[in-house]
Amino acid sequence: MVVHLLVDNEEGATPQVGFVVSKAVGNAVQRNLVKRRLREVVRPLIAASGNEVIPGHARAVVRALPAASTATFAELSADVRAGLEKAARRATAGRAA
Repeated sequence: MVVHLLVDNEEGATPQVGFVVSKAVGNAVQRNLVKRRLREVVRPLIAASGNEVIPGHARAVVRALPAASTATFAELSADVRAGLEKAARRATAGRAA
């Protein structure tokens, strides 16, 4: 997974996450399966109050790599969570400087 995150200053905005799953991941069936899994991984991270993974007013893009087509749900979940946490740390550290 590759995660890009932007922390915006919009008032009252909620976190938004988009997904990029290219043809390198596989055929249409595999790509759609990966997208559905990614949506289910991210859904509780956005809905959580006091979200510790995705900061408020954040916009993220999650790009699936070809290995995502053979990864289990647990592996995808761990990869996405780790990527979002790392991107959030970098985004908030850049804003503090």
